[in-house]
Amino acid sequence: MPATAAAATHERTDRPARIPEVDALRGFALLGILLVNATVMASPYAAAGAVDPDTTTFDRAAEGVVQTLLVGKFYLLFSFLFGYSFTLQQDSAAREGASAVPRMLRRSLGLLVLGLLHAVLLYTGDILMTYALLGLVLVAARNCPPGTALRAARVVYGCASALLLLTGLGSLFMSDAEAAELTALPPEFATLVADYRGDPASVVRANLGQLPDTLLAILLMGGFVLTAFLTGLYCGKRRLLADTGGYAARMRRICVLGVAVGLPGSLFMALATGGALGPRWSLLGSVVGMVTAPALTAAYVCGMLLFMRTARGGRTAELLAPAGRMALTNYLSQSLVMALVFTAYGLALYDRVGTATVVLGALVLYAAQLALSKHLMARYRYGPVEWLLRAVTLARLPRG
Repeated sequence: MPATAAAATHERTDRPARIPEVDALRGFALLGILLVNATVMASPYAAAGAVDPDTTTFDRAAEGVVQTLLVGKFYLLFSFLFGYSFTLQQDSAAREGASAVPRMLRRSLGLLVLGLLHAVLLYTGDILMTYALLGLVLVAARNCPPGTALRAARVVYGCASALLLLTGLGSLFMSDAEAAELTALPPEFATLVADYRGDPASVVRANLGQLPDTLLAILLMGGFVLTAFLTGLYCGKRRLLADTGGYAARMRRICVLGVAVGLPGSLFMALATGGALGPRWSLLGSVVGMVTAPALTAAYVCGMLLFMRTARGGRTAELLAPAGRMALTNYLSQSLVMALVFTAYGLALYDRVGTATVVLGALVLYAAQLALSKHLMARYRYGPVEWLLRAVTLARLPRG
């Protein structure tokens, strides 16, 4: 197990201090990820991007907020931080005189195994497998100059956006009947609900049946995840989060531009996928939401960094940072708790709880995670899953 606080005084003193802003941003990202994943794990309609005809006005309003402000933004925030942290891990290997490549390959393998187990046992919308596979691009680009990483991010984003927008625009040429069929729940809807309410074996069977969709999602999201990776790599190489004081004016401009571009796109996505514009607009709305999500994510990052420079923001960062230090443990434990609530592992409330109630429950869970993370990080250097992944990465038991 990790070292306790009593042994902390014997830790190496040459280890660099953590960047609190990075940990706080991870803690912030956990909230968005939880709220999105909770709605997906609770309902087949959210998972399929379909509209529940029996939903209440209150629940529909909650769905609209989640769609507009959260969906598609926070996995990009985690992806950006993944790319940034890659440079910190490179530095750590260099200080210890070790090669970064074997470490990163072992880390990717560890993430791949965790992600596969996560998808099969708990939640099919896993992101860890995506990080494990696309993280190999970071390994290949580890020595590229910062400017090259940023230019590559722009090229990848442009190509991915153009391809998806062409696909989305093509959907406008469908008939209403064809579009309605495309956005309808799949025929196996009733079977899926029965499996998630059945027994633990049927839950695993349902998750395995959705693995092909998970792999397809990896392909669809891959361009935007890679864009965030490379942008994080650029910022990490420039050490932009280590001292944000000199970039306040630039961050304010990014906030304004990000909201101006990202919020209208997200609103359009929420209206289109919510059925307000008709079935032909649903696919285009989803695509526009994906293409404009990086802008709103950038606004969130810069807005949080600016906020954390204030007195109240500093206290908020202190609250969020412990959860961010053990983000992987918290991410997986979120799925475990939700699986116990919504599937036959526990209460089997799948498709039985409204979105507003799900959001409220997720907020309670997040508050509990903040409190528990503060307690654990006051005593240990790593969360349990972080300690395990670090052991795999280093091929030895971590010190300290």
